[in-house]
Amino acid sequence: MRDVASESDNRGITIDRVGIRDLHLPVRIMEKDGGYARLLGQIEASVELPHVRRGTHMSRFVEILSAWSKRSVSMTEMEATLWHMLDEFSAPAARVLLKFKYFLPKHAPASGQNSQLDYDCSFEGTVADGQFRFRLGVAVPILTLCPCSKEISDRGAHSQRAVLSVQVNCRSGIILWLEDLIPLLEQQGSAEIYPLLKRTDEKAITESAYDNPKFVEDVVRDTIIALKGHPAVLGASAQCDSFESIHNHVAYAYAELGDL
Repeated sequence: MRDVASESDNRGITIDRVGIRDLHLPVRIMEKDGGYARLLGQIEASVELPHVRRGTHMSRFVEILSAWSKRSVSMTEMEATLWHMLDEFSAPAARVLLKFKYFLPKHAPASGQNSQLDYDCSFEGTVADGQFRFRLGVAVPILTLCPCSKEISDRGAHSQRAVLSVQVNCRSGIILWLEDLIPLLEQQGSAEIYPLLKRTDEKAITESAYDNPKFVEDVVRDTIIALKGHPAVLGASAQCDSFESIHNHVAYAYAELGDL
């Protein structure tokens, strides 16, 4: 049977990424306490296609990723899968992006009521030029209160929900647990977000945010400083998007911490 995808190509253009996305598979993520979280993963995988080859074999991605999802997903497993992809596709570079929702318990600040909050997370692994790189992504909801509004107002200050999104380039051999990273990021806002609150909790959060006003610029700078001192962090980027309560737009700030 003729293999059209393996035929040669004379147009002289390398395809930087060719593959599949929006593949949904069950995955297991190792938790800090040694257990495993069973989650629904949304996966994107690709390889670099040399200019001399016309196409790739898409079915191989599903085969490789289906086998991978049956094991616990970690930095080590992702690296092994990427090297396997390079071999299977005879490719010079490969990439896998796994997106998932991760849940952590949240205890309300005054009542102690327990609930679960979900966080959008991602694992991204690449192999290029013989080197493996791993990036951990997290988006954390926070509360921000405007310092300017507090300063100029006789009563109150406008506050709003915001999202702090971070991409961390991780050092090889050092695990950056989501159970550690997420609480660290939550501390960078004016106050934390909780799914379940009683009136005593609402009072505590409102007053806590009022005592800790922050611009999006403050959130991003404080985040970069917090990440810079972590032993697992090689480099990072941080963005805070504030869904303004008194404006019909989103305020945001972004900064990068180059590889150390």
